[in-house]
Amino acid sequence: MTVSGRYILRTAALVFSVFTVEGDVAATAAPAVPKDVGEMVVIPVGHFIMGSDKTDVDKKAQEVGSVKPWHVDERPQRKLRLEDFRIDKYEVANAGYRTFVIKANYWVPPAWARSGYLLTRSILDIADVDQLRHLATEVFQLDMDTRVMSREQLLDAIVQHQQEMDQLPVTGVTWENAREYCRWAGKRLPTEAEWEKAARGPDGREYPWGDQWDTARLNAGDDRLWPNHVAPVTAYESGKSFYGVYQMAGNVMEWVEDSYGPYAGSDYQSVAFVPDNKVVRGGGWGGVGHYAISHLYRGAYRFYLPENSMFNDLGFRCATDGAQIAP
Repeated sequence: MTVSGRYILRTAALVFSVFTVEGDVAATAAPAVPKDVGEMVVIPVGHFIMGSDKTDVDKKAQEVGSVKPWHVDERPQRKLRLEDFRIDKYEVANAGYRTFVIKANYWVPPAWARSGYLLTRSILDIADVDQLRHLATEVFQLDMDTRVMSREQLLDAIVQHQQEMDQLPVTGVTWENAREYCRWAGKRLPTEAEWEKAARGPDGREYPWGDQWDTARLNAGDDRLWPNHVAPVTAYESGKSFYGVYQMAGNVMEWVEDSYGPYAGSDYQSVAFVPDNKVVRGGGWGGVGHYAISHLYRGAYRFYLPENSMFNDLGFRCATDGAQIAP
């Protein structure tokens, strides 16, 4: 197992690594999920355009150093019909995933074990002012002069930082972690077809907002507003899809249920077509070589990762009640 351990053990280890506590460390109260992040959007029954028939005639993939050829796995473009389903309006946020981790005593994302996100106010209240200064500078890495701050000021600053983290999409989770969360929440991962319909709408848009590339509508890594690279899950309203789903381009790549494979009717073959490679959609803030390439954020673009992958620009959202039927 490559993740960092279950909640209670990991929290205890983190507490004792910072300060000595007498007695047992118990699971603490789960934080409230930020307003609306559990909201789902209904995607109505009907046809949509999936895939594309484009070709990389200018060999742009080779020019930017992409190992994966462009467009070939998107063919053939076709119309599919899906029954109505629901999909999360926002990417799953840290706060919601943290509730799951605490209540299920589940595996903790590795970054949380280093960032202090597991330390709730009831645990922080145990620390004295010197320990809080150490936490503020070394663990939470707050950009402020902690030497002149009182204990209450330090506590308030740390809690505010954690509340800001609450709103960010959870990252560093495997495909199975994402499935387990969705199952716990009474949902499931969306299928690749469901994800694409929710992103492209009934008219087969190139990007969730339309057909023209616009860096102001997504977090593709160029926006210096976000010190953690990722944006809050409710950001970029102007980039939402036809159905009102947020950030289906940029911010974090998203796991879907499907293994990577050829579309029906395709003659394209790839050594990557194996069950352990799962499809990820949407493109993340990392781009390629730390700059944004619009191709990677297209609604039809497919990427894949081994199912045990964990990255800081890889997250997910959940869905319910969808079924693909014959066109």
